[in-house]
Amino acid sequence: MSIDPAFESTVPTRHWHGLQDGRAQCDLCPRLCKLREGQRGLCFVRSCRNGEVVLNTYGRSSGFCVDPIEKKPLNHFHPGTPVLSFGTAGCNLACRFCQNWDISKSREIDTLSHRASPAGIARAARKLDCKSVAFTYNDPVIFLEYAVDVARACHESGLLTVAVTAGEICPTPREEFFAHMDAVNVDLKGFTDEFYRKLCAGPLQPVLETLEYLVRETDAWVEVTNLLIPGENDSEAEIDELTGWIVERLGPDVPLHFSAFHPDYKMMDTPPTPVSTLRRSRDIALRNGVHHAYTGNVHDVEGDTTRCHACAAELIRRDWYELVDWKLSDDGTCSRCGVPCAGRFSGPPGSWGRKRLPVRIADYDT
Repeated sequence: MSIDPAFESTVPTRHWHGLQDGRAQCDLCPRLCKLREGQRGLCFVRSCRNGEVVLNTYGRSSGFCVDPIEKKPLNHFHPGTPVLSFGTAGCNLACRFCQNWDISKSREIDTLSHRASPAGIARAARKLDCKSVAFTYNDPVIFLEYAVDVARACHESGLLTVAVTAGEICPTPREEFFAHMDAVNVDLKGFTDEFYRKLCAGPLQPVLETLEYLVRETDAWVEVTNLLIPGENDSEAEIDELTGWIVERLGPDVPLHFSAFHPDYKMMDTPPTPVSTLRRSRDIALRNGVHHAYTGNVHDVEGDTTRCHACAAELIRRDWYELVDWKLSDDGTCSRCGVPCAGRFSGPPGSWGRKRLPVRIADYDT
């Protein structure tokens, strides 16, 4: 889809079909919303207009910011480099613990006050010396058409693309969407269908299928995040099962991030995740054969540090998102034993550090 600089915010979508009763069924995600004229799906951004499913937020964003790539989180994808990050509004899940709920659950047009064409985003990213562009803050699968066009513009400009997603997407659009992504972080929110139904209003199985598809069928670099919520998905038994599944079905080289929950949205009465829970979960993952397990949303230098899975040598030492020591060879191998470290590395690390830079695309798209 090629959109003129004077692009419209409402554009046709590709993944839907008409029903005999006159409704249009959106086939993007497992929710399969069946829409009458004028109705929106749960995601908020896809609706039925003139009997077709359209995307209402093409070219409209909730804001742009240059982040460290480690914040996505991606620890093995061009460490230390800056990534231009943005999202839109809406989500196809309804997580009670959402920590970006002001964006993902927004129904206000003011949330989408930033306009940017795909080519404009790519031009801005180049001028800002970013290595990549990330679709994040809310789930990019719901604005697939916009994300794919931005990804194409980025690749034409020599930029890489990153998707931060919950992985709730149907097989056909899954193939289209991830064909344009160089790296993906999948939020595996828990490891029981009960957890997903109760706290996310969605199914677990499509997420597992997305993860297996990414690792087995694409060239994208994949990392996984698991937000641990006290009393909900943080038992030793569940972590043992989750990490065992990752090693068996995805392989030991897929990095796993255990992230701390903070009270938010509809779970304000749930306490924050103790650091001890994160460290215990990391220990279980390493014991089960995960080569690279991390702790997140807390200050834990050891939990942020990348070690060689063969000789345990420290390869990348991090303090929050700052790289404070680097002992990887330029070809991505351990400088002590020569064993490759899984990931996408290209020579010396970047030096962006922990900076966060909000930007207006209009200031750079000239």
